[in-house]
Amino acid sequence: MPTPSMEDYIEQIYLLIEEKGYARVSDIAGNLSVHPSSVTKMVQKLDQEEYLVYEKYRGLILTPNGKKIGKRLVYRHELLEKMLRLIGVKEENIYHDVEGIEHHLSWNAIDRIGDLVEYFEESPKRVEELEVIQKKNTK
Repeated sequence: MPTPSMEDYIEQIYLLIEEKGYARVSDIAGNLSVHPSSVTKMVQKLDQEEYLVYEKYRGLILTPNGKKIGKRLVYRHELLEKMLRLIGVKEENIYHDVEGIEHHLSWNAIDRIGDLVEYFEESPKRVEELEVIQKKNTK
């Protein structure tokens, strides 16, 4: 299993490849706010762990396992954002909150959060009932 730091890189690489068709060290560094040399070291480690194939000066591609993990990590991130929106977390807090919690939840917890999101999405009335409770509790 990848470490939380490895997950951040795999997720960013997956997103870049989905968006642009490729992922460059400079793009990864910019998205993660790290130095390109740090990206190069991590990319080499991810290559050793067989999450991606890296050829110096040529670029990188995710292995089938890397793609699978990348897709799951993006799903986790988007699901947590969706859940926080549904329960009324302020938009300006959502990204930071997701970044803070996503690596600390088991995949079982993520699956249950998926069930909870589905429960709320099946009936907008449930969201309205939650909002009533929130208004009552903020008084």
